[in-house]
Amino acid sequence: MILAGDIGGTKTVIGLFEQAGGRLQAVREETFPSKSYATLEAILDRFLGGGSRPALRSACFGVAGPVVEGKSKTTNLPWELDEPTLEKALQVPRAKLLNDLEAAAYGMLHLDPTDVCVLQPGLTRQGNIAVIAAGTGLGQAILYWDGARHHPIASEGGHADFAPHTDLEVNLLNYLRKEFGHVSCERLLSGPGLFNIYRFLRDSGDATEPEWLRQRIVQGDPSAVISQIGLAGEHPLCTRALDLFSSVYGAEAGNLALKTLAVGGVYVGGGIAPKILPRLQDGAFIHAFTDKGRLSDLMRSIEVKVALNPRAPLIGAAHFALRL
Repeated sequence: MILAGDIGGTKTVIGLFEQAGGRLQAVREETFPSKSYATLEAILDRFLGGGSRPALRSACFGVAGPVVEGKSKTTNLPWELDEPTLEKALQVPRAKLLNDLEAAAYGMLHLDPTDVCVLQPGLTRQGNIAVIAAGTGLGQAILYWDGARHHPIASEGGHADFAPHTDLEVNLLNYLRKEFGHVSCERLLSGPGLFNIYRFLRDSGDATEPEWLRQRIVQGDPSAVISQIGLAGEHPLCTRALDLFSSVYGAEAGNLALKTLAVGGVYVGGGIAPKILPRLQDGAFIHAFTDKGRLSDLMRSIEVKVALNPRAPLIGAAHFALRL
């Protein structure tokens, strides 16, 4: 049996997998509220039960936070994880911790064709793959191609500087600098980031915010409200916020592809992309992705896909455990 986990600040998903016919099949999965448990080991005890436990070949966990020398202090939980402690607790020969985007990136390699939506066909070729994922924050990861197989590499690229490339985006940068000082890509490309873009457009007089819209935003999840109204075309502030979000997202995905020479393709993951898929398909994302001057032809040759399966990090952790 293979044990895998996707560990986040809100929820932790644990799964048991077995190998069958060259593929991994899920045997059992369970989701736990992370903050209700003092440690990951407490969740694992609950999942595996107190009686006779299945014999485990290996275990791997994707963790929302940096992993250094087999150790991680989770970003939004008071948990400290390390591989030797997990190996002892699970009585397993090998346990591995990956950054959650490393796990998600590795999972992209094992998604079914129905789990992805192609934004740009590009060329089919072997090479590095880039993964960018906007959700609560902005994750970025790389799948390095060594000539035989891919290896996931973690990144904190979401916290790198936002680089505007239009006059409107320069104004957006200046607006956010007054509030945050340093403006990372995550300040725009995330759930809170979409609301930041909306506030900029509202406060710069792009359109007037009616009272009914203000109430909807105050009473709900701002990014979800903006997405729903923008996709439905019910108010220009929300529509333009989504347009600008999509363009900035495409530009940053293109930046990541250039930095990693991701000729093997780019995957757009995270929770936001599937929810705003029609807007990502309308051309603004790919226009910004390919608008790279002398390298625009190269960018047009790169396949770009949206990952629709939210289980990608768990799938990736399970397949990496199998590699162990």
